[in-house]
Amino acid sequence: MGLTAADRAVVLGGSMAGLLAARVLSDTYAEVVLIDRDRLTDVTGPRRGVPHGRHAHGLVARGQQVLEEHFPGLTEDLAAAGAEPGDFGHACHWYFNGRRIAPADTGLVSVPTGRPVLEEQVRRRVQRIPHVRFLEEHDILGLLTTTDRSRVTGARIQARREGSGPEEIVADLVVDTTGRGSRTPAWLEELGYARPEEERVEIDLAYTTRHYRIAHDPLGGAQAIIPAATPDHPRGGLFYRLPGDGDLYELSLTGILGDHAPTDPEGFDAFMRSLPIPHLYEAVAGAEPVDDPVKFRYPASVWRHYERLRRFPDGLLVMGDALCSFNPVYAQGMTAAALESLVLRRHVERGRRLRPAAFFKEAATQIKAPWELAAGSDLGYAGVQGRRTLKVRTANAYVARLQAAAEHDPELSEAFIRVAGLVDPPQALMRPRLLLRVLRASRAARRAGPAPLRQPRAATDPH
Repeated sequence: MGLTAADRAVVLGGSMAGLLAARVLSDTYAEVVLIDRDRLTDVTGPRRGVPHGRHAHGLVARGQQVLEEHFPGLTEDLAAAGAEPGDFGHACHWYFNGRRIAPADTGLVSVPTGRPVLEEQVRRRVQRIPHVRFLEEHDILGLLTTTDRSRVTGARIQARREGSGPEEIVADLVVDTTGRGSRTPAWLEELGYARPEEERVEIDLAYTTRHYRIAHDPLGGAQAIIPAATPDHPRGGLFYRLPGDGDLYELSLTGILGDHAPTDPEGFDAFMRSLPIPHLYEAVAGAEPVDDPVKFRYPASVWRHYERLRRFPDGLLVMGDALCSFNPVYAQGMTAAALESLVLRRHVERGRRLRPAAFFKEAATQIKAPWELAAGSDLGYAGVQGRRTLKVRTANAYVARLQAAAEHDPELSEAFIRVAGLVDPPQALMRPRLLLRVLRASRAARRAGPAPLRQPRAATDPH
């Protein structure tokens, strides 16, 4: 006997959010069909559908925890692929305004892998689930609905090969994980529903990335060197070794509000030398570039507030960047999608008749903290447009003081890394003990007077 719509869930988009949705839905549905316009099977490098995939990516601590929960043994597989795990407080060398925060024992696992390797490992595991089927190289044309348009009943798709025509695939549930370019707002309007309100923070960010072959270890045993952008030094970077290739390193430079690293080698090097630490320039000095710099532009962070809609069709959910897209410098996107997958799992476990309004409401509670961290931090840059509430101004001033104090205080480093890793909520930084340590450090700094920016150690120094 063939499958009916009630036995099937359809996931639109093979992103990390889509893979996580398919994993969760496979516990309930007899068949899960994941549809993507790209070829997915045996793809090991960046793909067209993930334009940021050829640039620096990071999975923060909470994301690693959720992925390991969904796919036990994934961290070991990544280690076997060359992404040896480490402690976030030691493996990643974080610099703010030219000063490294103190190393700390956090117990949080950092996995130094780029997006293509991580996605490939997760995708392989999803593909091994017997009742998950991939429809690759298919365009998504639209939604199927009941006559009264109160319920989504599937999707219209078309294979990307000559002579193909539109097809229909019916399902009990459709999940849109097609990313920033999601057409769900337009589809809703066509069906007579309102578009969701969009909250936007225009940042005009760009990543410019180049790869190098380096015979020696320029990281001194670290996983990554990260001079983070700040309002005082708005140019940033991320430098790390790509897994699976012992001498290939990736360097991404970031700039905001149109101040982007050029793609010509001379301009790229000049931008690199303008960072408040010399580590990245020293690390690649004399190295063999394997490509020319490539740029990826990210205009704005966007949160589509589906939880505020009064009407929404049954049988349809939205996840990942299609729901909320974060400034990528904070490395929150994949982890936010992972947290949304836990929300999806809770709702699926309650029964198949999912209530979209309840799902979106709970998903919004998971999005709120990372959004406030990212959007609030972006509003610390004078050129970013937006409402700077007293809460935002106070938080930005306090975090800047905490980062400065963390140069000599491992406890503050650990607290910051736990919040940045979405393990602890932002308000954890305001615990009385931490607040007192920050205030003491600030008073000591004022008594000492302004100090010149110290010259950091060479990139080969692991300490």
